[in-house]
Amino acid sequence: MTEKHNSVPNLENNYIFEHFFELSADLLCIAGFDGFFKKINPAVSQLLGYTNEELFSKPINWFVHNDDQDYTAKVRKELLNNKPLLNFENRYLTKNGDIVWLSWTSMPIANEKLVYAVAKDITHNKKLEEERNLLLAKFTQTNKELKKLSYTSSHDLRSPVNNLLSIFSLLDISKIEDTETLQFIEMLKTTSESLKQALNDYIDILILKDNAIIHAEELDLHASLDIVIRSIGTLIQKSKATININVSELEKINFNKEYLESIFLNLITNSIKYSKPGCAPIITIYSRKKDGIDQLIFSDNGLGFDMEIVKDKIFGLHQKFHNHIDSKGIGLYLVNNHITSLGGKIEVESKINEGTKFIISFKNELVYKKP
Repeated sequence: MTEKHNSVPNLENNYIFEHFFELSADLLCIAGFDGFFKKINPAVSQLLGYTNEELFSKPINWFVHNDDQDYTAKVRKELLNNKPLLNFENRYLTKNGDIVWLSWTSMPIANEKLVYAVAKDITHNKKLEEERNLLLAKFTQTNKELKKLSYTSSHDLRSPVNNLLSIFSLLDISKIEDTETLQFIEMLKTTSESLKQALNDYIDILILKDNAIIHAEELDLHASLDIVIRSIGTLIQKSKATININVSELEKINFNKEYLESIFLNLITNSIKYSKPGCAPIITIYSRKKDGIDQLIFSDNGLGFDMEIVKDKIFGLHQKFHNHIDSKGIGLYLVNNHITSLGGKIEVESKINEGTKFIISFKNELVYKKP
């Protein structure tokens, strides 16, 4: 019986090594301690655009980008001291003036006075990194401007609100006999006080955002809901909205007070704003524990969304999905930010004209580090 053996080429055959050298997609070269190329593979001339004769006739540093020449020369001296060069990055200029980034691994052989080097073209990665850094810088600047605008707007609005409250303090209601008028005045006063408190809370939130720690506390869901519902009582009455609340399964949660009230405010007002024409809003809010996780469920019978179209955009800044005159595309962005910044998550279920359900899962910790 004849045994079969794999055909293995003689690795000592110079042709095999030469074939490997010539076909490599990476840049392979042998350079002398004198700073000139001694041998290069086709990938070098193909990338840089020079002929072999041109590449051999000038010092290697001549092809390096002007801004990298001094640093490259300094690092190359380490090779002459028989120290390998690993993952060294620098820029080269091609014959037509393009800039290419190369990452080098170079091994010196002192007794031969030669350097054996392999380089990878990382230009694409560098461009992606540059674009990412530019985008990050843009986002950072935008975030600073938005924070400044929010702080300024909240701060400046407090003055007219305080003036309005001053008018109420000067108003002598003892001279008003009409009961309905007194009720309206009391409603205006309560709403103005709530607005003042909301503006103060927003400023506190902005300051809190600049701190390393966001504090949470044990909150009563009923109490938080009551504060929000009273602040928009007129809107609820005018819309004839029905709000069904059942938080008996989970009455208290660990969360940030201002964030929780902001979540309730945005979700309730959105349900009223995007209710179906001719159909009074019905809002259902209940809490539960599921698989050890504290959850708050918020649903309505409003216009809903086409989830295939909306997908992940629903919580994006300035994303609007209905042509409502007051739609700014900010409410759900804030809701998502409040929840995720404290380690929670929010999920959405919705169908057009069948309403929307938000499932909020909380993280049960008292103090959360800012992400």
